[in-house]
Amino acid sequence: MIVEAILLTVITASTPLVISALGELVTERAGVLNLGVEGMMIMGAVAAFAAAQMTGSPLMGMIAGIAAGAIFSLLFAFLTLTLVTNQVATGLALTILGLGLSGQIGESFVGQPGVRLPALNIPGLSDLPFVGPVLFHQDILFYLSIVLVIGVHWFLFKSRTGLMLRAIGDSPSSAHTLGLKVIRARYLAVMFGGACSGLAGAQLSLVYTPQWVENMSSGRGWIALALVVFGSWRPWRVLAGGYLFGAVTVGQLHAQAFGIGLPAQFLSALPYAATIVVLIAISHNRRTTLINTPASLGKPFVPDR
Repeated sequence: MIVEAILLTVITASTPLVISALGELVTERAGVLNLGVEGMMIMGAVAAFAAAQMTGSPLMGMIAGIAAGAIFSLLFAFLTLTLVTNQVATGLALTILGLGLSGQIGESFVGQPGVRLPALNIPGLSDLPFVGPVLFHQDILFYLSIVLVIGVHWFLFKSRTGLMLRAIGDSPSSAHTLGLKVIRARYLAVMFGGACSGLAGAQLSLVYTPQWVENMSSGRGWIALALVVFGSWRPWRVLAGGYLFGAVTVGQLHAQAFGIGLPAQFLSALPYAATIVVLIAISHNRRTTLINTPASLGKPFVPDR
């Protein structure tokens, strides 16, 4: 059934966007702007593929992807939070480093068969017509992305720790005066964002395309960054935006398959064109943007010594 097949591909394409965007959302809620999502994602992809290929275990691949993203994010955190370098420039450098380093690491894995993360079979639900294959016969990362949405929403808006993190993102000086450990909280937030980006990269090389292809993230890290703004720093809106962009990505692939009379280059650019259009539309609603944007986003903080 073609509708079922399209929905399955939309879910697969949207999952890495949602996971990486949620990680960046937490990072930005702490007042840190990390533009290195693309670099962390591609490092997670190559680490996950290499670990899964060498051990034969996709679970080890997932763990390796998370670890690679978190370790890579620590480099960003050390430079921006400890050495107080410019966050924008450091994030861009992290992306360039990740793209180059992943290509070097993955050179020996090009063309080798990957290890696919299997779909879960839920008794009594996976066999339901239409709904079963779409919602109850997915890999664990799909379900984990939904759990992350619920967990991040609860953490940010229902927990005391989340309230403190948002306070740090709005006014680190005031938070420091009240005795909150601003730098430590930001380190943890950046590491969480890196782990999520690495996990999103693992999904690319273990589920979306179970093989290693250089630059296989294909700009998804930048879309994830745009999703955070699109979702106004709200997890549920990020989830909706992730599936919207995932549908655009899959839609252009099916449009090419159906032979729609448009240049292939134009169709391939649609997801990124949609990103620009959405950001332009959001910029007109300045009131909503200003209310939800962390007040100290991207601004350095040096505690009194």
